[in-house]
Amino acid sequence: MSSADRYYITTAIAYANNRPGLHTLYEVVGADVIARWHRMKGDETRFLTGTDEHSVNIAQKAAELGKSTKDFVDENVALFRAAEDALLISPDRFIRTTDPDHIHAAQEMVRRAYANGDIYVGDYEGWYCPAEGFKSPSDVIETADGTRCPNHPTVPLQWLSEHNWFFRLSAYQARLERHFEEHPDFAQPDYRRNEMLGFIRGGLEDFSISRAGATWGIPFPIMPDGSSSQRPDGTWDPAAGTVYVWYDALINYVTGAGFPDDPTAFARWWPADLHVIGKDIARFHTIYWPAMLWSAGLEAPRRVWIHGWLLAQGERMSKSLGNFLDPVDVVRTLGADGARYVTLREVPFDRDADVSWDSFVRRYNADLANNFGNLLNRSVSMANRYLGGERPAPGNGGLQGRWMQALPAYGEKLEACQLSEALAGLWDFVDAANRDVDLQQPWVLAKEAGAGAEGKNEQLRGVLGDLLEACRLIGLAVAPFMPTGAPKILAQLGYQYAYRADGNGGPALLDELRWGAHEGESGRVAVAEPLFPRIEAESATPAPG
Repeated sequence: MSSADRYYITTAIAYANNRPGLHTLYEVVGADVIARWHRMKGDETRFLTGTDEHSVNIAQKAAELGKSTKDFVDENVALFRAAEDALLISPDRFIRTTDPDHIHAAQEMVRRAYANGDIYVGDYEGWYCPAEGFKSPSDVIETADGTRCPNHPTVPLQWLSEHNWFFRLSAYQARLERHFEEHPDFAQPDYRRNEMLGFIRGGLEDFSISRAGATWGIPFPIMPDGSSSQRPDGTWDPAAGTVYVWYDALINYVTGAGFPDDPTAFARWWPADLHVIGKDIARFHTIYWPAMLWSAGLEAPRRVWIHGWLLAQGERMSKSLGNFLDPVDVVRTLGADGARYVTLREVPFDRDADVSWDSFVRRYNADLANNFGNLLNRSVSMANRYLGGERPAPGNGGLQGRWMQALPAYGEKLEACQLSEALAGLWDFVDAANRDVDLQQPWVLAKEAGAGAEGKNEQLRGVLGDLLEACRLIGLAVAPFMPTGAPKILAQLGYQYAYRADGNGGPALLDELRWGAHEGESGRVAVAEPLFPRIEAESATPAPG
């Protein structure tokens, strides 16, 4: 296969230091939608997500709880897996930085950087955030509680003086500037690209890639004199330290593609087509990571999409502040499809957004219970009532023209990672179909047809055929967002859903999304059943924290 029919998408890997909030998994839901879209289009797709398990604060918290660090992260990883299962996340691999192949990959990247002359031993003195890593003076803020990391203001910083290995990021400044200029789509959206390019032009400093004295982490494979730190018995000399958590974490993307043990798979899947990451880690992914790859003789990823944060009353949602939504609770109330839909409809995928439980319920009721749910229920009910359950063929009325405009725009927005806008455009078509019901008034046509008025039965069949076709197309198009709802929608319309639970299998989706793709097939609708029952906000259980 050529690279044109394969698609490799990743998310950032999350710290396994606590149970996840919906804000933590927001990007994972978005990436899952994009992965499903490509699977259903017929692209061979690889979707990678997982957990970062080597941060200092994880080891500290485990010690405070009297647990081994491995037991502690295993418990938290299980919580992440359970939450992702509830949200119907379908990765081809859930990677952990404690996985043996990742440890091997990280050490190989270190060795390649050393062989290329890009790492050296030096001294570091400065602030260290246990939740993020070393911080430059420009990356900290002064608060009433002292110096803090702006991304983790409740975590006390540590002042460290260490003898570490450093990566020569400064050596890649010119190449990074050139890469940004020659590949304008590399870092997106554009205003984030400009931020990163401005940072590069401000001058790049070498960064530490090891920790001295740390025992929880990947053993650094090289001693200060350049010899291997692996002893004859296979153990690692602790004097070499460990691989710095950010250097370790970024490498998961190539591990997940087969580096270095499966060169055939790696040649197939690398470079990644899309990294989906948050704005707080943009520098690591768009500046540090390409340089690390080039140092190892590897290509940079094709595109990095940088999303914003979920806010609660203007503050970033976080577990430490207690203003977050539990994803399992949200799914329990809205269902997996409802939780996925409202999260990606309410939060633009390119910037921050203030959300609340009430806003989620309002969106669910407006878009799913009232708007599309009502359209589907009315269309199926009228086909049963007026046509004895027969599913008539669609005509070529106004809805066909609207769909021919809506579909390309929907696909373009989705491929451009503008997920909220993609849904907004699709729901404009839902609105058009609902207006068509009110305009055409099938109940009046049925009455006139029953009275023997000439041509009214054919007109009724054409109107209902168009409405049922509109519902089929909406149900299929929204399947990446609502993977369990789509088969139920199709079943009510009398169609088989051809795709597997993860979106693989079945015909090419764009063929199925042609107006009248099944025009020659006879069929019958099922009994109308509400798929999205209305929810009263005051009776719903989830609440922040």
